[in-house]
Amino acid sequence: MSRMNEQPASEIDALRDLIEWYRDVGAEFSVDDEPHDRFAESAAEMLERGQLVARKQEKKFSEPLSTRPVPSSPEGAQMSARAQAIAAETLEQLRQTMEQFDGCALKHSASKLVFADGNPDARIMLVGEAPGRDEDEQGKPFVGKSGQLLDRMLAAIGLDRDTVYIANIVPWRPPGNRTPTPQEISICLPFILRQIELAAPDVLVCLGGPSAHTLLNQQDGILRLRGRWFDFSAGGKTIPALATLHPAYLLRQPAQKRLAWRDLRALQSRLK
Repeated sequence: MSRMNEQPASEIDALRDLIEWYRDVGAEFSVDDEPHDRFAESAAEMLERGQLVARKQEKKFSEPLSTRPVPSSPEGAQMSARAQAIAAETLEQLRQTMEQFDGCALKHSASKLVFADGNPDARIMLVGEAPGRDEDEQGKPFVGKSGQLLDRMLAAIGLDRDTVYIANIVPWRPPGNRTPTPQEISICLPFILRQIELAAPDVLVCLGGPSAHTLLNQQDGILRLRGRWFDFSAGGKTIPALATLHPAYLLRQPAQKRLAWRDLRALQSRLK
């Protein structure tokens, strides 16, 4: 047992000392993933195998857990997003910036960046919460069932994807369509704020409670917020903003479509 107190002359000597100590305490052979006839192996073979296992373990623990970029701290990610968003001078530059941004972990589980759809020069900009599965696959917002309902709602007042601009607060799909966390929303917020500023619509429509809460800084439920107009400031410009029900909510609660229709009529009147 005194051998454990000796200073090894080399890495090989240290390994030999360790193997002999294991043998002294009754652990006579090293273990790896393959079965072996221990009785047929010589001491030299055991030493060689032990060195191989040690090298495998050393390599295993020296390799990074993931080849993906490690996001910075939430505070650092928010600061980085804010600086990069401000630096974008056009919507295309903003899209490219968001494609390269690694500060939000959602990017690494999503298939595509869901930046926007529609006409960026339109008078109306609609903002939802986050993409779903269909949006993630196609890289466009509101293309699933809720998007099809949104298209019908817009058509009811003479609008379509050529006359509106559509985006989300969070541009990457959360796994399993879960709700984005407050941290994820905070990291992505500078991008949607800059997107609204660059698009400079005449009217902003917040689709659903999360959008209204985040952009309008309101805490009431969407049933109390819907149909109300708020002032939204972007780049020195004050934009009238309307809160309304999310199409996904209307699919679950079809009886509430009458409320959404009132909101659409209010939007139509405002445009006139």
